[in-house]
Amino acid sequence: MHLSLARRRWLSAYLFLSIPILFFLAIRIAPTIYAFNVSLHNWDPIAIERPFVGLENFRRLGSDGTFWRSLRNTWVYVIVGVPVSLILSLAIALGLQRLTRFVGFYRMLYFVPYVTSLVAVSWVWRWMYTPNGIFNEILGGVNLGPFKFLQSPDLAIYSIITMTIWQGLGFQIVIFLAGLESIPDTYYEAAALDGATAWRRFRDVTFPLLNPTLVFLTVVGVIGSLQVFTQIRNMTSQGQGGPLSSTISLVLYVYRQAFEALPSRMGYASAMTVVLFLMILVITIVQLKVLTRNYEY
Repeated sequence: MHLSLARRRWLSAYLFLSIPILFFLAIRIAPTIYAFNVSLHNWDPIAIERPFVGLENFRRLGSDGTFWRSLRNTWVYVIVGVPVSLILSLAIALGLQRLTRFVGFYRMLYFVPYVTSLVAVSWVWRWMYTPNGIFNEILGGVNLGPFKFLQSPDLAIYSIITMTIWQGLGFQIVIFLAGLESIPDTYYEAAALDGATAWRRFRDVTFPLLNPTLVFLTVVGVIGSLQVFTQIRNMTSQGQGGPLSSTISLVLYVYRQAFEALPSRMGYASAMTVVLFLMILVITIVQLKVLTRNYEY
């Protein structure tokens, strides 16, 4: 029996697609479903019995003050960190686009922090934030400070946000540069002939045509901020999200409940991960619907 050319192509396509689909199902979908199941039980990994409790774990969230504090802090990471990082990275990308020499060097310079271990970066910044660190030395030179960056409940979260922005800036710059270079020069030439100022060219040409890039970086940035963990774990005292839970994020609180609490509250932690999953899902869908615009060259 001989298959037609169209049928062979169809089978080949689905054969190649089956591998990533199976990988996605095994690595993404199956653990998500498993987390939903765990959230409905009083689950201790080393216990023999794991009784079914239904929605009790979700009801407990309503009266958990630390959970609500971690949720509020997580939104601070999103609302402050994402817009500032996008504005800075776009401004730097616009500046780099104008360079004619050593462009590759400057791109590498900005990109190096992104590929550096986040744990190592966190500890270096933790040292720079100390009362005798480089930041207080610089501020002391202009008669400011010293500031207790990571010891102050008011400053700690913004100190971590600053480091997070710096560390992720290189990735966003590279993506913005790719988006800027994909815009045809003919649009700028036509706008210049019409007498458009630099601001008008940015507002009416650059910004609209960067919409796909902006949507991608916004979605990725929000998801990353909702999942912030490593820098808090390594920069705060004993990795607990202090002082006074002023920097604790939802993911860090999940970790503490699942792996540090005795006995382990894996079911309760899974309930929080379900809440986080639903938040990310809803926010991503809303962002794609609201931010996406159809602009044609």
